[in-house]
Amino acid sequence: MASGKIRVLIVDDIAETRENIKKLLQFETDIEVVGAARSGKEGIQLAQELDPDVVLMDINMPDIDGISATEIIRQKTPYIQVVILSVQSDQNYMRRAMLAGARDFLTKPPMGDELISAVRRAAENARTERSKDVPARVVSAGASGVSAVGTSALPAVNGKIISVYSPKGGVGCTTVAVNLAIALHNEDTKVVLVDSNIQFGDVAIFMNEQGKNTFSELAPRVDQLEAEVVESILIKHSSTGVRILAAPQKPDLEETVTADQFEKVISYLKQMYAYVVIDTTSVLTDIAKVAVSLSDVILLVVTQEIPSIKSARLFLDLLQMNNFDSNRILFVMNKFDKRISITPERVGENLKQPVTAVIPFDERIVVPSVNRGVPFMVDNKTQPVGRGIYAIAEGVRARINSLEAESVKPKR
Repeated sequence: MASGKIRVLIVDDIAETRENIKKLLQFETDIEVVGAARSGKEGIQLAQELDPDVVLMDINMPDIDGISATEIIRQKTPYIQVVILSVQSDQNYMRRAMLAGARDFLTKPPMGDELISAVRRAAENARTERSKDVPARVVSAGASGVSAVGTSALPAVNGKIISVYSPKGGVGCTTVAVNLAIALHNEDTKVVLVDSNIQFGDVAIFMNEQGKNTFSELAPRVDQLEAEVVESILIKHSSTGVRILAAPQKPDLEETVTADQFEKVISYLKQMYAYVVIDTTSVLTDIAKVAVSLSDVILLVVTQEIPSIKSARLFLDLLQMNNFDSNRILFVMNKFDKRISITPERVGENLKQPVTAVIPFDERIVVPSVNRGVPFMVDNKTQPVGRGIYAIAEGVRARINSLEAESVKPKR
């Protein structure tokens, strides 16, 4: 952006709303409100004249509604990003807005921090799309039904999918998944962490990023995915840069994500990220089955409790019945307490496969990290629990390398 500031256009038919939004943004040194429009038609015109980075668009206006105006603006100037503002948080409105090309959807009146964060996220997309020779194609809601992926090229990434699973609840799968994602993430191997517990997922809470975009914003667009759209919906963890695809925070939204939609999203994410880490549910729902079937590696998490070991054994039997390659399974023992006589070696013998890594029981670190929303791999990675996570990360890398080497061997 030439001026270095984020250029914002406000489109709303209520003067008081326009003024309130200006006030929310006026103290941000990196944001400049370049204009305000009183109708959808005027918003379209000013978008062409003022060339903003971000348009804050009301839905209900007297001449052209905000969704139609968004579609027209994005068709004329694809790099302009639109954030929809609406008094109604209806899922149908949200779906239509995203299909029209909106990059975010906020309920009015927006909180100051929420609005500013949305503007900055949208501005990052504007900066990316401005830099392209050919802007990304926007598939509108009124398209002819052709299933399409955007023309913006994806990087040449053949990402690996790692599911963290246990058939027994309470063993710490979310803790392992969150901290493993951080351990695997760096500039060369970027990670996206997916919460597949659509109904009651906790990944965002574990990382103190709740209340933002979730899977329900992405699900309606699975047949029209574009890298920029996906990136705008993913949450960027403020401390580590790990991307998060969070679960909806309302239990009644369970049916908004189907197994088919989940599969399409995961298959797309592996084209964007080196590792897709999936936190799964203990119940083998249709979505959990998809996660297992797509996985390059499954981390099977057990504890020293007999019910956990028994359930892991049953799960292994199920995989064997379905001809699943046992080499794709890594065993992790979590919450290991050396005072208990059930050792990792004994568990490995029982499951007929060695335990790859052991995470010690340390309630002084793990429980506070969950309650604070700060994963222990951020500030306690040198502690024994952190070293256990690093061991898992190295085990995952080694097993993937081994599987890839095996796959290219000439068959005799």
